Amino acid sequence: MSVLGIDEITYGVEDMAACLRFFTDWGLTLQSESEAELVFTTLNGGRVLIKPLDAADLPPAIEDGPSLREVVWGVESDEDLARFADKMASQPGYFFKDGRAGCIDPNGVGVRLQKTIKQDVEIACVGHNSWTEKGRVNQPSPIYDKATPIEVGHVVFFVSDVVACEAFYRDVLGFVTSDRYPNKGAFMRCADIGGHHDIFLLQRPDGKAGLNHVAFTVRDIHEVFGGGMNIARLGWETELGPGRHPISSAFFWYFKNPAGALVEYYADEDELTAEWQPREFEPGPTVFAEWAISGGIDGNTRRQAKAPVAASGTFITAREKQ
Repeated sequence: MSVLGIDEITYGVEDMAACLRFFTDWGLTLQSESEAELVFTTLNGGRVLIKPLDAADLPPAIEDGPSLREVVWGVESDEDLARFADKMASQPGYFFKDGRAGCIDPNGVGVRLQKTIKQDVEIACVGHNSWTEKGRVNQPSPIYDKATPIEVGHVVFFVSDVVACEAFYRDVLGFVTSDRYPNKGAFMRCADIGGHHDIFLLQRPDGKAGLNHVAFTVRDIHEVFGGGMNIARLGWETELGPGRHPISSAFFWYFKNPAGALVEYYADEDELTAEWQPREFEPGPTVFAEWAISGGIDGNTRRQAKAPVAASGTFITAREKQ
């Protein structure tokens, strides 16, 4: 019994029209549109819901302004759902009805579980050639005009108490810690076998709760570049990228998101098993990114969009709201 990953996320936003344009440009499929709700899907059927900031059915916000209000995690069966519901029963805001079990995590975020709605998808991916392994023979690497995200891969929250939040996701939802910033951050995956992290919990010095970013998985580094250049061409602003994380090994590109905080394309993260031993790191810019392009790459010229700017904060993407 383990959580399988993120099935659905819900934002509460100030500008529905801007979010409609952004997530369409981002490569999601628009399933339905109304004044009360926008519903987008990823390639594997995961859902992204956009609702007005004051929608009555949203869980309470953990910060002012547009932000993520709810994360729905998928499980394999109704029996698994019932077992997780028993473990959640003592948590604040607990409910179990209409095929979902839910509560509020120690950071104030609405957490729900359901029998997964995501589907396995067959996606063509081209191999990489290293000195010893030739995964691509008589076949050029692809060039992507845009990205089509496969799934919502992970979420990252600023938390007020990283120890309490890590304990909640470990003890209640069965997550496994992959790596840590001791007493400052925890990278956690849903199960022993899986990608490096499905959630990252990061405690800022001021202890404020909030959303850092939501990450969407794409096929490979080529789609990270192609998707990022397309979004740049369409006028959306890069926060940082493309680049590569030393922790998780993933390639990334972050953009500012009208639905709140940042949003990321990423690919090629580490795959872990129960034999993996969590590491401990001291947070800093060089730990966050082995290399990264400030301002992104201009989508038309393939050149850097603006001159590099030295990072001034502990975390390059840890920007406070203006």
